Amino acid sequence: MAQEQALLSTEIVNRGVEPSGPDAGSPTFSVRVRRRLPDFLQSVNLKYVRLGYHYLISHGVYLATIPVIVLVCGAEVGSLSRDELWRKVWEEATYDLATVLAFLAVLAFTISVYIMSRPRPVYLIDFACYKPADELKVSKAEFIDLARKSGKFDEDSLAFQSRLLAKSGIGDESYMPRCVFEPIVNCATMKEGRAEASTAMFAALDELFDKCRVRPKDVGVLVVNCSLFNPTPSLSAMIVNHYKMRGNILSYNLGGMGCSAGVIAIDLARDMLQASGAGLAVVVSTEAVSFTWYPGKRRSMLIPNAFFRSGCAAVLLSNRRRDFHRAKYQLEHVVRTHKGADDRAFRSVYQEEDEQRIKGLAVSRDLLEVGGHALKTNITTLGPLVLPFSEQLLFFAGVLFRHLFPSKTTAPPPGEAATAAAAPYIPDFKRAFEHFCMHAASRDVLEHLRSNLGLREGDLEASRAALHRFGNTSSSSIWYELAYLEAKGRVRRGDRVWQLAFGSGFKCNSAVWRAVRRVRRPSRSPWIDSIDQYPARMDA
Repeated sequence: MAQEQALLSTEIVNRGVEPSGPDAGSPTFSVRVRRRLPDFLQSVNLKYVRLGYHYLISHGVYLATIPVIVLVCGAEVGSLSRDELWRKVWEEATYDLATVLAFLAVLAFTISVYIMSRPRPVYLIDFACYKPADELKVSKAEFIDLARKSGKFDEDSLAFQSRLLAKSGIGDESYMPRCVFEPIVNCATMKEGRAEASTAMFAALDELFDKCRVRPKDVGVLVVNCSLFNPTPSLSAMIVNHYKMRGNILSYNLGGMGCSAGVIAIDLARDMLQASGAGLAVVVSTEAVSFTWYPGKRRSMLIPNAFFRSGCAAVLLSNRRRDFHRAKYQLEHVVRTHKGADDRAFRSVYQEEDEQRIKGLAVSRDLLEVGGHALKTNITTLGPLVLPFSEQLLFFAGVLFRHLFPSKTTAPPPGEAATAAAAPYIPDFKRAFEHFCMHAASRDVLEHLRSNLGLREGDLEASRAALHRFGNTSSSSIWYELAYLEAKGRVRRGDRVWQLAFGSGFKCNSAVWRAVRRVRRPSRSPWIDSIDQYPARMDA
């Protein structure tokens, strides 16, 4: 019971003055109970730690044998003088041409097999983020005014959305398609969806191809992800048709995978590059806001209205070694976590119809708790791959100690307060990453992530700025955040960037990039006209 109560938070809500009844004229209040994001670093499942260390142990034979061989050979060679070593190599040993040629052939064959069997590194050459036209900007006040004029919402629904906007962390310059505010019952038509998606995707791709000086016909792999809008022909087919790409392109269209699909698309593109040797891959991450719009009254379905905004990102990947010199980043790790086996996690973000058969995206009250458990699993698996050895040792020793010697809760003596059990060691992720790009879902979620991961306020500056300027752009938000870091000129050679996103299913996915060179401020960026106003504007 105490553990359940620790996950609850209370809030006193002022309901105004009672208009009628025995309490007319008196102010009334209510207490609202909510679930908090669990402190997922305080309870670590050992099997996820074991999964992360499996990646290291699988290569442990090299770490164990190579130092021993070097030590033995070094000791043997070090015991001989230069003359003795020369005599053993050239005078006492006998060679013939066949032996030398056989040795060289075996050596060349071994080196060739080793090089060919190693997966090629995957480079991020460049990326582009879509910046909608200025006429699509909508402030929070204008949002409510347009929603009221559309005639789709009653006053209670408008008031609820207004409260959500006030604490969302979104500013007054995010973008929305105007079709959602038209006084028609259904704005989620195929025509509007195709128009919205094509405008965003083609604008991002045009900029990407121009910046990278790549022809569309040179692309061998195309991966497009959009969660709710999935027409026939697919969005990937729309791109192939628009740019007249080659006939043997490997194209994939990911749907229904939520805000974390951007990392999934990167993972799929990497696998396809490794398997096919296609050379170049393009990943497009977007969402059709008109298909997330809900004109009904159910509050769980009104939440996406207040947060989701228009956005799109296009990324160019390569596994050609010659592209190393013009690439910005190299992909180091992708860690994916899926909690779909749990029923609560599966239904935490669920598309369905309400009582009036109006389709919408329902967000459960359990979302923060479900997301916390998914994040705990993901970072526990990711930790051994990225943390310095000292942090890994302290973290693993703490987890192992707690697993072997679990603490027993005993009642405190009379008159003394109960003492909490010793908390496990929380790794310092700031020692593993220089930059953090965490999915800009809402201000509350970002604050919970910051406190639970022990990050500084400035570590999530890019996420908070992207949320304020562009809103929750779904799977493309992590790219708007990376564009913010580049526009600030903060990415230097060797820096590691952690992109973390989560979405329906329930999924939590991480991608780790290492900058292969210093990234200079780009001349084309969605932040080009507003970068100097941040981070000050977020606190205004």
